[in-house]
Formats: sequence, C-alpha cells, structure tokens
Amino acid sequence: MNNILNIIKDTVLTYEQKVLSLAREAEASLQVLNISEDVQKLREEGIICDLNEGNAPYRPRYIVPDYEKFMKQGSEFLGLKPAEDIWEAVNNLLILYKHVPSITSMPVYIGNIDELLEPFVEDEKEAYKAIKLFLTHIDRTITDSFCHANIGHKESKAGKIILEVQRELQTAIPNITLKYSKETPRDFAIEAVKTALVTAKPSFANHEMFSEEFKPYNYSIASCYNGLYIGGGSYTLVRLNLAALAKKASSVEVFLNEILPDTMKKMADYMDERIRFIVDESGFFQSNFLAKEELIYKDRFTAMFGMFGLAECVNSLLGAVEQEDRFGHSEKANSLGLQIIDKMYQVVNSRNNKYCEITKGHFLLHAQVGIETDNGTSPGCRIPIGEEPQLYAHLLQSAKFHKYFPSGIGDIFPFEATAKNNPDAVLDIIKGAFNEGMRYFSLYSSDSDVIRITGYLVKKSDIEKLNRGEQVLQDTVVLGLGAVKNSRILERKVRETL
Repeated sequence: MNNILNIIKDTVLTYEQKVLSLAREAEASLQVLNISEDVQKLREEGIICDLNEGNAPYRPRYIVPDYEKFMKQGSEFLGLKPAEDIWEAVNNLLILYKHVPSITSMPVYIGNIDELLEPFVEDEKEAYKAIKLFLTHIDRTITDSFCHANIGHKESKAGKIILEVQRELQTAIPNITLKYSKETPRDFAIEAVKTALVTAKPSFANHEMFSEEFKPYNYSIASCYNGLYIGGGSYTLVRLNLAALAKKASSVEVFLNEILPDTMKKMADYMDERIRFIVDESGFFQSNFLAKEELIYKDRFTAMFGMFGLAECVNSLLGAVEQEDRFGHSEKANSLGLQIIDKMYQVVNSRNNKYCEITKGHFLLHAQVGIETDNGTSPGCRIPIGEEPQLYAHLLQSAKFHKYFPSGIGDIFPFEATAKNNPDAVLDIIKGAFNEGMRYFSLYSSDSDVIRITGYLVKKSDIEKLNRGEQVLQDTVVLGLGAVKNSRILERKVRETL
C-alpha cells in the first residue's frame, strides 16, 4: 500500500507514468505462477531476472504484428478500411499502434515503415509533411523508446524522407534499424550513416544473416535489437546473470559442466511456466483482436533466453586483473567466453517447449542489453566500458559471438563529431564488420543529444532535466539516468575515422 501511495504522490511522474506504475503494482500483488524454491532463490540472488515482466503475465512480452497485412485488409475491430492516400495511411497506423500491447504497454515494433508508406508517396512535399507529423506523433504519444521501426533494405522515396525527417526532428522515439544488405544502394546507406551520427539511429542490421535465419517468414527488429518473426513475437525474455553465477564456481570446469547447465535448466523451467500461463490461462490469444484478425499468429511466437555479464564472468573465472589478461584483450579470455556461449547455445537448443513451434520448440539465445540497476556488469557479450580495444580489434572480437544470437546481439560505437565529414569511412567500417560475421552495429556522434543507452535511445538533455527533478515525457529517460549513473554510458571509447 505504501508503494501505491508513493506513486500517487510522486511529482516527477507524469499521469501516464503513474497509471502504468499502478498497474504494475496491481499485478505484483498476485502469485499465480508455480515457481520452485530453487528458482525463487536464484531470482532473489539476482542470477535469474525476468526484467519486470510481472507475477501474472497477461500478454506476450514482445508483439510483432503483420502491418503489411493490416494495410491491405484494414481492421474490422477498429473500423478501419485500407488506406487510399498518405494521410489515411499514417492515420490508420497511428490508430493501430494505440492498440498493440507489450511488456511496456506500448508497441515495441511499428513496422517496416518505409515499405508501408511507399505506395502512398506521390507528391514528395506532401509526403514529407505527412511523415514528419507521423513521426512527431509517435514520439509524443508512444512515450517509451523501446518502440522500434525498420527501414530498408532497398532504397525508397519514403525511406529517404524518413531519414531526412529524423535528422530534422532529432527525436529519441522511435528507435530505427536499417536492414542493410549488399543490395542496399551506397548513397542510401550513406544517408543512414549521416542520420545516425546526428540522432543515434538507424542502427544497421545484417539483412542477409537475419533473413537466412528467419525463413520461411520475414523478420523484424523490435524493442532494443531483437530479431523476431513478423506476425509473431516473444512470449518472454528472462536473463541469466553470468557474472553473479561465476562466483559460485570453484573452477572453470565446474562452472561449464555443472553450475551453468543446471542453472540454465532451472531458468528454462521458469520460462516454461511463464509461457504456460500466457497461453493457457491469460486468454490473450482467445480474446485479442490482433489474433482474431490474423495480424499475429500464436504459432509464430517464440521465447528469448537472455544472458548478460559474460565479460565479468570470464574475468572472475580466470582471476584476470591486468587488462592484457581480461576479456576483450586476452586470447585465453576470449576463447573461454566463446566456450561458455557455445555451451549455452547447446543447452538452449536441447530444450523443448511445445509453444515455440516456429523455432522448432527451442528458445532463442539473446544477448540482453542490461537494465538501469546493473552496476559493474556489462550487457550481453560486450567488452566493459573503459576497457575497449582499438576499433579493428574490437570488431573482430565481437563478431565471433554474433552467430549464436539470432534474437539479438549488438555493439555500440560512438564516433568523434568529425566523422560527420566522412560518412563513407563509417559505412566501410560497418561493411567490414558484417563481412566478419557481425549481426548488428549501432553508432552515434560524440556531440549528439540523442544517444544509445544500451539498446534504446534517450536524449542527454532529458537525462539532465530528470536529474534536476523535472518531469520528462518519455519513461525510458528514467532507465537512461540509472544507466548513466551505474554503467558509465557516457564514458564509452570514442572512435575516429582515418
């Protein structure tokens, strides 16, 4: 009751943020999941973390509607006919977005927006105005920067307009990914680099890699950088704290052969229970119009087995203190990191869940980006901030891990402001990284107001406002402020282009 009253009296929270916080408190008051004592102990120790999904999950964590189908058929439930011009197109999409749930209660995927709008671009001046208002509306009403749009992989008039508008608006929402392939025209990719250096988006996804893995359907990049099936999504994302788990091991062998697989089994049991409740008891797929109108399909959902803190795990197991012996620098440390992830990949793919049909009954391994309370524990498989090697070495080290994570892994590279004068060199760096097997590449400029925190975007100016006790529109600024304080986000190594 004290928590509820504190939320009501909080003068920094907006009205919308209070409503969402009160809803979470209501869900937290329930105990409907069958959780073993072993799992509960691991949760209390911070080794298993469900990322605030709640005690009674009543919707999948991430939902990825088939917006292309919506544009063709409209929606009976919403009383919308297929759009006939650019204004009806953006209006229909904005209406649908208000009815797409997720763990944040806001859409984490809003479609391949260039492809959705391209058929309606006739007068480019009018389309620019419509798309600018569309993206402004999203930033002001979907007040959570886990909202994610995709563009590409081909050039389009709508795609070019979206990039131009983002450079003008410099908003944190929506997050954007360019699906980049060998077919993507260089001029279009250069425009994307220019935009990213101003406003930390788009990130670049290795389109060939994702497309091959997500056959026979199309894929989306949702939320932070999560690869998921269009028309599906992810029931849950639970993460394993490898840094904390390593402290339980007396040796590398004990960790790899006993502690890690046993803990992974317990975490998978917990994920199974969360999924069972969503599918069998929450009634979501029986009642939601997205399922009834076949904008989502239950058999296209999977689940994400997350991990973080690999660097600290490796350093702990090896007792590595000097930088040359640590993860990201030592061949021995990097090899152990790969050995751990390979073991996790084997364990995850030996597990079966009957509801994850689209991924053959398996969960997808996910390099989780961290949360605001993580202190001294690095996201996913990333090298700790402050210990980054030279760029070429960093890319080669990182790329070796990306093949294990179809549902998402990525690295973030701030560039000096002078990179704006040489976007061609930045694009060549991205292409080289993809040729080495990297899946996802994020960048921004050292003088940009919009920065990438871990997998989401926040304005530095909004962080400063919140730190002064002022209200801010986007609730993810709270997460950004915590990450800045606990994870040294503003201290990332700034890269040069030569």
